[in-house]
Amino acid sequence: MLLLLGGRHHERPFVVDTNRDDSRTGGAPSAAAGRFRSISMIVIFDVGGPLAAYSLLRSAGLETVPALLLSGVFPAAGVAIGAIRHRRLDVIGALVLVGILVGTVLGLVSHSARLLLVEGSVPTTIFAVGCLGSLRARRPLIYSLALEFVGPDTAKGREMTMFWHHEGFRRSFRVITAVFGVAFLLEAALRVLIVYNTSTGTALALSAVTPYIWVGALVAWTLAYGTRQKKKYERLAAMTTAEVAETGPRQAV
Repeated sequence: MLLLLGGRHHERPFVVDTNRDDSRTGGAPSAAAGRFRSISMIVIFDVGGPLAAYSLLRSAGLETVPALLLSGVFPAAGVAIGAIRHRRLDVIGALVLVGILVGTVLGLVSHSARLLLVEGSVPTTIFAVGCLGSLRARRPLIYSLALEFVGPDTAKGREMTMFWHHEGFRRSFRVITAVFGVAFLLEAALRVLIVYNTSTGTALALSAVTPYIWVGALVAWTLAYGTRQKKKYERLAAMTTAEVAETGPRQAV
């Protein structure tokens, strides 16, 4: 099962594969290296870099809004590095860059630090609305993103495509997509409350950390939900196998 996770000063989501195919990643060492690289990117470009840059710039006498705008260079650089490494810019990365662009324009026009910080909720809100809106589509957004991540032509991608024909599999992804949509809407609202009820520095720090706490809770729930659904399907499969084994001999008689 795959999880879309959101990190930010300006929302740079990443994807974690909780059912990783080691043959695709080159085994456990490669998987561990990939996780370390993802965590390092988050620490440098989404949390540590923006906070350190803002603190240093403010200490140097720069005003709040310019300091915030310049600290936003770090998450933008993180998206650019990811796009170069994977040789493509995905939908999430594009949303992040749009959010940064909107924030830059708002900051330059309004000179409002709070409005600039609130803008960070725009990509989150867009993603949340996309999740909820996709529930009426043929395939929910989380499934589409997961399939894009593993690659539709890989063994896991073909497996996901095959399982999509099962009602229980489709229902599971729709539930996950709905929960992610509601959760990220709540997270965006929480960000607004933080921005308008704390100082700029505190709001920036909390905005950098809170999403990971939020996502951690989502990850825990999704893993628990996925495990519960897997056990449920295994029980149903075992019951079906037992019924076939029992009725086969009877039909033969």
